[in-house]
Amino acid sequence: MSNSSFDIFVPGRVCLFGEHSDWAGAFRRFNPNILPGQVIITGTNQGIFAKVRPLPDVFKLKSTLPDGTVQEQTIPMRQADLLAVAQEGGFFSYAAGVAYHLASFHKTGGLEIDNYKTTMPVKKGLSSSAAFCVLVARAFNLAYDLKLNIRGEMEAAYQGEILTPSRCGRMDQGCAYGQGAVMMTFDGDQMDAVPLNVAKPLHLLIADLK
Repeated sequence: MSNSSFDIFVPGRVCLFGEHSDWAGAFRRFNPNILPGQVIITGTNQGIFAKVRPLPDVFKLKSTLPDGTVQEQTIPMRQADLLAVAQEGGFFSYAAGVAYHLASFHKTGGLEIDNYKTTMPVKKGLSSSAAFCVLVARAFNLAYDLKLNIRGEMEAAYQGEILTPSRCGRMDQGCAYGQGAVMMTFDGDQMDAVPLNVAKPLHLLIADLK
């Protein structure tokens, strides 16, 4: 366990091409005649900021939402407790799911995550939940030197989120690559991700139409 604290930023993401093809590609497990799904996503300049540090035996969470609302919860760093919180579907269920997954496969202690600023809108299709899951996976990775690469963090984030009542696809965790563009391919349970070199800036207008 490291005694250091870490600053982490994980952005949201937008899908440029191929919306929902991660779901479609997953059905190749049952029908190989379906083509693999492909998407191109890019990270946004808005996201989740957090300070994290290891703790001995609790998972301590604090999150400040864009409207200034603060949510807090402390969970014993025991697999049964983490899984129970994940399956309840509450505010920190995603974080508890990721912590449960990592504690099941790695030797970790507890962690404190202070999500002190959130600049992305939540529940607007920008993968705010996936970004938080990636943040939790990265926090444990840094605090306990788990030696996960980006794909490993993405997998932990995905496995943690599907322990909750949420039924996400695999595209959302592409926010782990940061603000660059990424092409992702989905072939049954297999997922591949390749960062893209973009020759010119991309300009997108995202409107919240009500």
